Amino acid sequence: MPLRVAVVGSGPAGIYTAEALTKQAGGPVEVDVLDRLPTPYGLVRYGVAPDHTSIKSIAGYLRRVLEQPTVRFLGGVELGKDVSVADLAACYDAVVYCTGAMVDRRLGIPGEDLPGSVAATDFVNWYCGHPDVPPETFSLDSTDVAVIGVGNVAVDVVRVLARSAEELRATDVPQEVLDRLTKSQVRTLHMIGRRGPEHAKFTLKELRELGDLENCDVSVRHDEAGDSDVSALSRQVRGNVEVLRSWCARASAGRPRRLDVRFWLRPVEILGTGHVEGLKLERTVLKDGRVTGTGEFEVIPAGMVLRSVGYQSVPLPGVPFDESTMTVPNVAGRVAEGQYVAGWLKRGPTGVIGTNKSDAAETVRTLIADLAAGREAPASRLDDVLAARGVSPVTYEQWLSIEAAEAALAASLGRGEHVKLVGLPAMFEACGRTSLPGPSL
Repeated sequence: MPLRVAVVGSGPAGIYTAEALTKQAGGPVEVDVLDRLPTPYGLVRYGVAPDHTSIKSIAGYLRRVLEQPTVRFLGGVELGKDVSVADLAACYDAVVYCTGAMVDRRLGIPGEDLPGSVAATDFVNWYCGHPDVPPETFSLDSTDVAVIGVGNVAVDVVRVLARSAEELRATDVPQEVLDRLTKSQVRTLHMIGRRGPEHAKFTLKELRELGDLENCDVSVRHDEAGDSDVSALSRQVRGNVEVLRSWCARASAGRPRRLDVRFWLRPVEILGTGHVEGLKLERTVLKDGRVTGTGEFEVIPAGMVLRSVGYQSVPLPGVPFDESTMTVPNVAGRVAEGQYVAGWLKRGPTGVIGTNKSDAAETVRTLIADLAAGREAPASRLDDVLAARGVSPVTYEQWLSIEAAEAALAASLGRGEHVKLVGLPAMFEACGRTSLPGPSL
């Protein structure tokens, strides 16, 4: 009797979990990887910046897992809409939740909900072609944009806005998005951190990329970069500080766009009447390791504010959730009998894509140990449950049809290897479907 496991979420955490199950099961295993979208790879497809092709190449590794004969991809199946926790418990020996961290943390300041104040997640989804964020969502008609945050996501957002559309032409950015980037009115970008350069969360490679932009001058202010001794800092942090300080001496080369990297400032209010018009900032210092305001304020003009201060997970219907940590409570991946968790939903948004591999392996070790004492065969099969509800999952072969259509689109436009299709209807049409998945529960 094969071990039957459902993995909810087909991003890196989910697919690494499927891989770990095939390696650790010690016998026959059947793994179904479910995703609410018709496309696999999660963050690799919809979170990695389009110009980071080396990182996006991880999809090749994930593809090989989905092509194993004991692993199935079932796209267009949403937990809470098409199936319930109880359904999955009846159909599988175990279920592993791997839905990641899908929304941005809020700032909690006045004006945060003004039009033009945007979660970085939404903007990333936009330029990555996520079907939840249509191309018309952003028009980029503001000359000044403020990005709050000094991590890799903030760097990605800034870099995409700073590049010329021609530089992005060979990437998989949807054509409708590229058209809007071509018409972008953005001229000045402000990237803002509450603490100093030594506290920024950039990786050195990503930070250096900003300094090499052909379309954008980069500047840092001497009084914000500091001049303290950096020899005691870690190699990574020391490298970041040295790069940032080197930008203080840069003269403008007259490029079309400018990036001001700012430190020791915290947002206290997003200003505007009916739409974002500016950002009020307070100068900060560290006292006893905590960021403290000094009472010194400044206002910078901005027609758009992008908030990039961290991701957080959202609750899944019927699954325990800790609102204080924004994770599913677990012990080594175990949530409850037959229920497990892996990835950011398990540990919070920490680590890099590869961190999910060891994290998934730990969860699967716990799962295998729990089932070693014996088990009863599942009473139902998911295929029958979905068929009874008129839900027809997107198969892996149908996903390949979507991928082929994106390659054909790129060829027709003279653009790179792939150009993403926009919207679910186009994706379902590409895989020979005449309608979206079936009715809800």
